[in-house]
Amino acid sequence: MGETLKRNTKQKSAVRHALSEAVGFVSAQQLHQVLKNHGSSTSLATVYRALNELVSSGEADSLQSADGEFLYRDCGEGHHHHLICRGCGQTVEIEAEKVESWADQVAKSHGFSSPSHTIDIFGACGPCQKKVAK
Repeated sequence: MGETLKRNTKQKSAVRHALSEAVGFVSAQQLHQVLKNHGSSTSLATVYRALNELVSSGEADSLQSADGEFLYRDCGEGHHHHLICRGCGQTVEIEAEKVESWADQVAKSHGFSSPSHTIDIFGACGPCQKKVAK
């Protein structure tokens, strides 16, 4: 069996770099195509493994699109939420302090502790609203 991706930092670094250059959430296939266009021989399977490791380590976020495809985005530090344009995929990290207290309160009222959550808010950014209005 070949080297694990953890040892193959060159490929993982290439995936991390391509993800950091992407705007908004992108698919593994899109990142694979970018890498291929730049002469990389990194396989699609390796791109998926690298993305999964980046998500696990907190260096990337993922979400599942309406059609079931997983999308990925370079991620900032700490817990946060996203505002995502349905049209172009532009993504903004937002702070939602009230959500944190609400989640704690709901969990406590049902006898749960240590709640966690993921919140993504979808809408249309200004430029996409203008495109629809035309």
